[in-house]
Amino acid sequence: MRRHTPRARRQRPRHRRGAQRGIALLVAILLVALCTVIAAAIAYENAMSARRGTATYAFDEALLVAQGAEALAAYGLRTVYQNDKKYIYAAQGWAKPVGPIEVVPGVMLEASLEDLQGRFNLNSLADREGNPDPVQVAAFSNLLQSVGLETKWVGYVIDWIDWNGTPSPDGAEDTVYMGLTPPYRTANRYITSTSELLALPGFGRDRYLALAPYVAALPADPNVKVNICTAPGKVLDAYLGHPDFGSDPDSLAKNRAAAPGCFPTQADYDAAFADPQLKAKVDAKIAQASSYFRLTSIITIGSTEFTLYSLLYQERGGDAKVRPILRSFTPD
Repeated sequence: MRRHTPRARRQRPRHRRGAQRGIALLVAILLVALCTVIAAAIAYENAMSARRGTATYAFDEALLVAQGAEALAAYGLRTVYQNDKKYIYAAQGWAKPVGPIEVVPGVMLEASLEDLQGRFNLNSLADREGNPDPVQVAAFSNLLQSVGLETKWVGYVIDWIDWNGTPSPDGAEDTVYMGLTPPYRTANRYITSTSELLALPGFGRDRYLALAPYVAALPADPNVKVNICTAPGKVLDAYLGHPDFGSDPDSLAKNRAAAPGCFPTQADYDAAFADPQLKAKVDAKIAQASSYFRLTSIITIGSTEFTLYSLLYQERGGDAKVRPILRSFTPD
């Protein structure tokens, strides 16, 4: 009889327990890492939400304090008007800065007023029909020269605010602006912020910084005149047509501080004109009172500082009411 030899049994592969433990450990590490990332994201989002809430609350609180500063400025301006209805000058006290004062615990306020009618009004260069005003054009040309700028910018500003598409001899209309990169058009409306000067092709930041302290963007109204009681010497000289008050700014400041009222007076200013005909024309452009003021309110809450610029308008008559007509977080 044949003997059948048993077939060799098949050996099943065996996995090592060490390899299994390694895979489990890797999965555990990945799970821990994923949970850590999720927890960190949640914590970060919660922290950012808390900071956004705090910032929003501080912003709203700062606006309320700034509105309180506007009310304080309005009260002061009305008081000045009740005492002197004819003049506006710095020695009346409205120009004295306030603060820093603690409004509520942890909230500080600093505020100051500036007479914007002491500056040259850019919107006075052209009337409502877009026709240039010869007196204002000559004054602006003199002002540009006094700060070291080219007089060609007079035409550029006129073309920026007039309604027609015909360029001035030294100006530019859409045909020039559309060739820039990026292209854009002229505003063809009155300027609302003096920073619009930066839109003029080639004007640049340096020119703007040289001119900015002497110009403003006020309504194009014949009743909005330059206040000779508060205007800087360069603005006064721009209408005179020759250097006088601006040649020694320190002397002008001392004379204004020592004067019992407005300086220069209308008589002093008229006497400085060399041309009587020019004096007669300029008399229609100047005044000794103002209606437009800029209030600068600086509110500090903890380590955060907010600045609000408010354009205030005061009626010259009746109750001399004061109301804000523009608020901005930049001065110009």
